[in-house]
Amino acid sequence: MDKAIFVVGIIGPLMTIPQVLKIWVAKNATSISLISWIVYTIQAVFWLIYGILHKEKPIIYAYVCWIVLDVLIVIGTIIYG
Repeated sequence: MDKAIFVVGIIGPLMTIPQVLKIWVAKNATSISLISWIVYTIQAVFWLIYGILHKEKPIIYAYVCWIVLDVLIVIGTIIYG
């Protein structure tokens, strides 16, 4: 299960890449909810802190990925929204 959670922790954020590409390649984020993605980013920061405090590598890796992608979406939405 420990190895599987690493895979699942990476697959989730990877599913966000098409959204990131849509925003940054098409330069269009008019249908993206900025508030939702800001909340997702804040949530991911809390999970990352939790993972760090509890030394849970799967949580740390997954939420670092989520934060990077969430921030890209937030920035893209601000620029192209």
